[in-house]
Amino acid sequence: MNRLYEKYKKEIRPALMKELDFSNIMMVPKLDAIVINSGVGEATQNIKVLDKVMEELSVITGQKPSMRRAKKSIATFRLRAGQPVAAMVTLRGERMYDFMDRFVSIVIPRMKDFRGMSRKSFDGTGNYTIALKDQLVFPEINYSKVEKPKGMGITFKTSAKTNSHGLALLRHLGVPFKD
Repeated sequence: MNRLYEKYKKEIRPALMKELDFSNIMMVPKLDAIVINSGVGEATQNIKVLDKVMEELSVITGQKPSMRRAKKSIATFRLRAGQPVAAMVTLRGERMYDFMDRFVSIVIPRMKDFRGMSRKSFDGTGNYTIALKDQLVFPEINYSKVEKPKGMGITFKTSAKTNSHGLALLRHLGVPFKD
């Protein structure tokens, strides 16, 4: 059993139930999934760039990423419908809590000029998205093998109905927010 999941069940869930004034334990928000997406515009010219991104995502998450294809053609970007342009991983269950634990305890402290997460990145229904500028903040990535830093978006999907409930959940899970 994962350390963070145990903490959620024994400490965080009862604390959220009290803080958010819920009468039923099933009303307490929980983390449903973590989606990591990395779009690679260079893949239109060189498909090997996307292979490298997929390899790095699998090292970071411990799960094989899926290749995402363009939905429509855009002539100015030299992009055709069906052309591979991104890689994506959806984490659930134990892998999700493992990633969340590593993200909070290892990755966030390694971020350069970090002053806390913005509260403005919620989507209105309790889901939170973070954009990272490069993949080098993850300790699994070998710095010498990286040719060019590539960004990624990380979305924390929660069962929360409002942003304030999602904020409370993520704060209890260890995500530092700006005050």
